[in-house]
Amino acid sequence: MKVLQVIQSAYRATLEEQDDTIVWITHAMKGAGADLEVLLRGSAVNYAVLGQDASGLSFGSWRQSEPPKIAEDVAALIKKGVGVFVVEEDVAERGLGNARLVDGIQRLPRAGIPALMDRSDQVWMW
Repeated sequence: MKVLQVIQSAYRATLEEQDDTIVWITHAMKGAGADLEVLLRGSAVNYAVLGQDASGLSFGSWRQSEPPKIAEDVAALIKKGVGVFVVEEDVAERGLGNARLVDGIQRLPRAGIPALMDRSDQVWMW
């Protein structure tokens, strides 16, 4: 069974867990043999941008000692054989059109989303 994970809410629980919970569980499921693809859309297209650094994040006297490195987590998914896509229009709308993306990310026009969903047995929206 092929599952498409659609991630559109970015940075969910990244302060508490230091990684995105859906990206993390996708790694775990792939390790257990699941056939997965990931579509990053909306604010989650930021996950594909290289060079982000949240190491200076602080709230009052509290400092984030283990900042999220989600672009690295996405790159590791690709190395495991998970197809990862970003919606081109969402990248452009956020001013990231010229940003360097993780190697292996596949750009997909918004009009291509139905075909991507159609080739999956299940689509999980996050």
